[in-house]
Amino acid sequence: MILSFSFKLLAGGGKLLCQFSLYKTYRVVSNVPVDMVWRKLINLADMSWHPLFSQTDLPKGLIPKPGLIFQAVTRLTPIPIRIFVENVKPRELLSIRLLAIPGIEQRITYQIESTLCGSYISYSITLRGWLSPFIWWLIKPYSIRVADELVNAAAEFI
Repeated sequence: MILSFSFKLLAGGGKLLCQFSLYKTYRVVSNVPVDMVWRKLINLADMSWHPLFSQTDLPKGLIPKPGLIFQAVTRLTPIPIRIFVENVKPRELLSIRLLAIPGIEQRITYQIESTLCGSYISYSITLRGWLSPFIWWLIKPYSIRVADELVNAAAEFI
């Protein structure tokens, strides 16, 4: 687990601005093959394994590509949020950005690496904006479980 938190107080032009940013990474080693984990991760229509997202508006079988924008409903609120797929490297990386509310920028990155006896999964969150401490307080208990839940869901395929 890696945590980086920064706070900057900027003064200029008679204004006082606060900038928060948070970067957190969770890592899990699993005996589940990379292909199984990747297949579960890119199935964005079925987010039942994810502790924060309950459903999306994507059709089954759609493969995520950079530029794809879709909506997801969180388990915290019934209000849908927009999600933008930033980067996809097959069997390696999926990066998405949440476009929820002004005052917060959230980026989520999943990285998968093959090991001799399974896979190595890394789940990273980057929060920026003045609301990031509050949002982090809300999502932290769920974020801790994401990588483990992904591995558990992928293990069901075996």
